Amino acid sequence: MAQNINERYRGSLTALITPMKKDGALDEQAATRLIERQIKGGTTGLIPSGTTGESPTLSHEEHGRVVEHCVEVAAGRALVMAGAGSNSTHEAVGMARHAHKVGADALLVVVPYYNKPTQEGLYRHFMTVADATPLPLWLYCIPGRSVVDLTPETLGRLARHPNIVGTKDATANLARPLAVRREAGADFNQLSGEDGTILSFLAAGGHGCISVTSNVVPDLCSQLHRLWQEGKVQEAIALQDRLMPLHDALFAETSPAPAKYAMSRLGLCESTLRLPMVEITEATKKRVDAALHSLGLLD
Repeated sequence: MAQNINERYRGSLTALITPMKKDGALDEQAATRLIERQIKGGTTGLIPSGTTGESPTLSHEEHGRVVEHCVEVAAGRALVMAGAGSNSTHEAVGMARHAHKVGADALLVVVPYYNKPTQEGLYRHFMTVADATPLPLWLYCIPGRSVVDLTPETLGRLARHPNIVGTKDATANLARPLAVRREAGADFNQLSGEDGTILSFLAAGGHGCISVTSNVVPDLCSQLHRLWQEGKVQEAIALQDRLMPLHDALFAETSPAPAKYAMSRLGLCESTLRLPMVEITEATKKRVDAALHSLGLLD
């Protein structure tokens, strides 16, 4: 199973934004277009209802519908790794079971935020969610949003569960993949959550990236991974250099606000966010525009 996981879950995966109409309602027509664009661009996997999808502001019904809609549109043409994270284990289990019911391929479960569990609490949380469905599960470590770190040692314990097969690492610590491999084994799938360090992460033994930037340029992000996989390292570095201004601009303010603005500039969807997320500043808009210009995406 592990070898098959690493063959399938590699390259560019996209942490999908959730497009919304000007009144804040979900925009399924725009979501359909965005998913089709991802598949055409060569994206390996789609992650609906994650942090980039503004999951904290979605109702439970909306959260489930976003996942179900993604499964329906993808129709097996790309993997669907459903966001199923909560700081309530009971809620996370419910989200996981719903994702399994509607046909998702895998689960992405974030470290519980705000309530600051211990490592033992994290272990029991993730084991409980992993026991709830037969789906493969990725553990999402992002201390910048969850406060608590999921240590490599705890990852190693969790990796013994047959359904816990990988991690999304957004620590930006490039020694981390080495430590995780030592604790969890070489077959444990490691996906970066940091666009700007992806080549370094791959060089340290990572398998791919769950990307925000790929919302905007799915074709270029998937191309970067293909170049790396084909051993065309210098070409991959050159493409990374071209993408860096966009990576930086998309995180100049809290994500996904800059990404939604960039996509609105390309005519892909509205830039609408739900409070407490707000529109980016004029200075950041100029920075995003400049990055899009540098890639030839704006006149």
